[in-house]
Amino acid sequence: MIHHVALETRPDDVGAEVAWWARLGFARVEPPASLRDRAVWVERDGVSIHLLLSDAPRLGGHVALVTPWPPPVEHEPRTAHWGVPRAYARTPAGHLVELVAG
Repeated sequence: MIHHVALETRPDDVGAEVAWWARLGFARVEPPASLRDRAVWVERDGVSIHLLLSDAPRLGGHVALVTPWPPPVEHEPRTAHWGVPRAYARTPAGHLVELVAG
């Protein structure tokens, strides 16, 4: 199981990011006190997405997420792999998320 994924995000994009992840069942949780001034966390079933605050975020790679189907966010269907449907989506901050039916 993945414990967490960190995604650099502009401070101005955090509200839209939290709302986007909420549509996939993630809820905002408090990070440890030592990180509260530089990160916002959302969590679902023990998996955390850490939105690291950055004025110049780097975008790269992607998060692959098992989710109910069809996904409740705007998405682009892709070829099924592993015997299940999948799609790509972009968060408001531009992060690529691969959605896999589960």
